Amino acid sequence: MSRRIVVLPGDGVGPEVIAQTVRVLEAVSSAKGLGFEFEEALLGGIAIDAEGAPLPAKTLEACQGAAAVLLGAVGGPKWDSGDIRPEQGLLGLRKGLGLFANLRPVKSLPALMDASPLKNARLQGVDIMVVRELTGGIYFGRRELNTDFAFDTCEYTVAEIERVCRAAARLAEQRSKKITSVDKANVLDTSKLWRRTASRVFAEEFPALEVEHLLVDAAAMHLLSRPADFDVIVTENMFGDILTDEASMLAGSMGLLPSASLADGGSGLYEPIHGSAPDIAGRDLANPSGAILSAALMLRYTFAEHAAAAAIEAAVEACIEAGIRTADMAQAGQPPVGTQAFGQAVLDRLEL
Repeated sequence: MSRRIVVLPGDGVGPEVIAQTVRVLEAVSSAKGLGFEFEEALLGGIAIDAEGAPLPAKTLEACQGAAAVLLGAVGGPKWDSGDIRPEQGLLGLRKGLGLFANLRPVKSLPALMDASPLKNARLQGVDIMVVRELTGGIYFGRRELNTDFAFDTCEYTVAEIERVCRAAARLAEQRSKKITSVDKANVLDTSKLWRRTASRVFAEEFPALEVEHLLVDAAAMHLLSRPADFDVIVTENMFGDILTDEASMLAGSMGLLPSASLADGGSGLYEPIHGSAPDIAGRDLANPSGAILSAALMLRYTFAEHAAAAAIEAAVEACIEAGIRTADMAQAGQPPVGTQAFGQAVLDRLEL
């Protein structure tokens, strides 16, 4: 297998959190003899400035030939008023790599329960894997914007729904054998198709799973009222985008959450779910945990280096338990550390 990783630092705090993540991956590669090679490329606003496009052709070509892609963040107010947006580059990359399944794990750490707005009792045992369909739905449907009206269409095919449900079900088989499918089948035709298709796939191909269907508004409520009851959640593109931002509050900070975007037999894209945070960019304030934990997902899902992945996760958790925290998750009266210091602390606790 190729060991080349394309690194896309992107915009805002992206370069800062990715720098610490590459340090961790280099340490793992050296200790385990993995032979990782890193190639940096442009994506997002920085690519617009340099190349006139958010996803230059050479960036897509490099990513298509890589074993995995590591991304920081894209976007910022500098590009908000233009016709070409940095986010178009990310959507194009997902489509170009065929990344249809976005995995977003959400776990409540005992040391950070006080950082969540929820009561500690509701956070006990929270360990959720959200699987978001990534290349269909309203983000990729037909659209139009005029002076007096606009429309965005949500479109799904049976094949798109089947493949993401299968991916989610296979994960559920490895966990607690419980899966929740989220839709809006009481209103939307795409959701009616989603529920019908999901029900068939689970019944015919994964009969051992415990299956729950929830409307998205009910799911949003239950994520806060009974989060520990969920294990694997599978849902469509926009619903998954919104629900995982809500679920980040279960972990105490959005800066903690990683993600993996996977294709059938192709490159995986790994990125923290947080944005580019331009207000703190360049100030050594960003939390690199989500990016570093995304590297752990890369090791697990692309390279099958499960022990190394677990070691990274343990090192991040050890930092947090020791009170070494960036500003977004610092305890009252305890001075936070910066991005670089947190990255060094993870390296210091990395047992390979």
